[in-house]
Amino acid sequence: MNSLMRSNGNFPSLIENFFGRDMNEFFNTGSSMSNVPAVNVVEHNDGFRIEVAAPGLKKEDFKLQLNHNNLTISSYKETQNEENEHEKYTRREFSYTSFQRTFMLPNSVDAESIKASYSDGVLTIEIPKREEAKVKPPRQIEIG
Repeated sequence: MNSLMRSNGNFPSLIENFFGRDMNEFFNTGSSMSNVPAVNVVEHNDGFRIEVAAPGLKKEDFKLQLNHNNLTISSYKETQNEENEHEKYTRREFSYTSFQRTFMLPNSVDAESIKASYSDGVLTIEIPKREEAKVKPPRQIEIG
């Protein structure tokens, strides 16, 4: 495969690199596009934080699963609106929203202490590091 082509058959990554992701999505209006929420991954001294922008969902809509060192974040939501316009006619509109993202966690994390919360449209996942993996401050070693 040409190194400039994306693996999903869309525009070359050269276009994405030059114009940015938004311009590439402007040109690609096909049905193969998916709505995957934006994600921030932050590393700090005590661990990692994953922030998922997912407004309009509830915490019950999310599913977090840890399989070995793979953390999968998924959501599925179905909305059904029913409107009676006339006595003999009913119109229904269905809306389905779903996504799935998987992150490979490093061996240095404490998988048993992962915590998640959802507030103001942002799912926040705190992934602490194991004690032996945390960066220790410099210390003075005395010569005996």
